[in-house]
Amino acid sequence: METIIQQKVIEVANNVEKQLDAELERLDNLDINDIEKLRENRLQELKKLQKQKQEWLALGHGEYSEIPDEKEFFEVSKKSQNIVCLFYKDDSPRSKIVDHHFKILAKRHLEAKFCKLNVERCPFLTERLRIKIIPTIALIVNGKTKDYIVGFTELGNCDDFSTETLEVRIGQSGAINCSDDIIYSNNARKPFMSHITKPKTIKGHESDDSDGEDY
Repeated sequence: METIIQQKVIEVANNVEKQLDAELERLDNLDINDIEKLRENRLQELKKLQKQKQEWLALGHGEYSEIPDEKEFFEVSKKSQNIVCLFYKDDSPRSKIVDHHFKILAKRHLEAKFCKLNVERCPFLTERLRIKIIPTIALIVNGKTKDYIVGFTELGNCDDFSTETLEVRIGQSGAINCSDDIIYSNNARKPFMSHITKPKTIKGHESDDSDGEDY
């Protein structure tokens, strides 16, 4: 496993080096007009990104928050394209572990709304999404439930998984943008992550074999 990971890292490094060489050669051949165009395009991209960040912040992105009821959840779903939602119970110690990681990831990934719902206050939604294990994380993209992380089975069957492990798993759903650096560095620390298959779009789930607590 370590040899395979090392080979992958070397392969990625070689590809990056080739890309850098090609980019340097292209830059060497630019004239002053080309440079000005690049500068203007970059400035427009930065302005667009800054505007997008402000819009996300206005929607409550960047902070991990609790949604009080189902009505508010549906309102949030209309406004935020990407939602990472923890379904929890007050007496669940593992839900508090997810809380810790979500507080970090919410600030790191403004592109998604990180939130949580108490299953006892949201019976309709809990039933509709077939939440049977606590904690369950619902990953919503473009208004559709793309995937679920049920219990801690996919996170190493342990309580002390890293924030990056959860970050990579969420990133597989497309709910957040996860860089290659994080993916490869995390695989080096947590080899079991390489066995996780890319999730498919699903409407619900029936699995009860996850490392969590029955609801």
